Amino acid sequence: MLFPLPDGKTAEAVRNQLAATVQRLPDHLWKSLTWDQGREMAQHAQFTIDSGVDVYFCDPKSPWQRGSNENTNGLLRQYFPKGANMRLLTQEELDQAAHSRNRRPSQTHPMEDTIRQTRRNDAMTT
Repeated sequence: MLFPLPDGKTAEAVRNQLAATVQRLPDHLWKSLTWDQGREMAQHAQFTIDSGVDVYFCDPKSPWQRGSNENTNGLLRQYFPKGANMRLLTQEELDQAAHSRNRRPSQTHPMEDTIRQTRRNDAMTT
């Protein structure tokens, strides 16, 4: 999930954009959200009320609890280098990066991209 933050990364701006973004996802993909310890999620309780998505936080100084987040952040740096002005990005540019990222084969399943893995997992649970 990538979304622009034209109004900055205040708690209110993140809550509003995140709530709008999860509405674009299939229902089964927005049951919960795991976030790092950041001020931008200070309105997480209101976000849960607005969206129905439960928010969980990693323990401080426990990066192993968010391994896939850290890996994804590193991969996204290939599209958006550190220091890039993220406020200038459009939703279309973010969607293109997300699509490209989701089409990459994973280390765990080298022959499958993220989209195929999600479909396979969905089929197993329905």
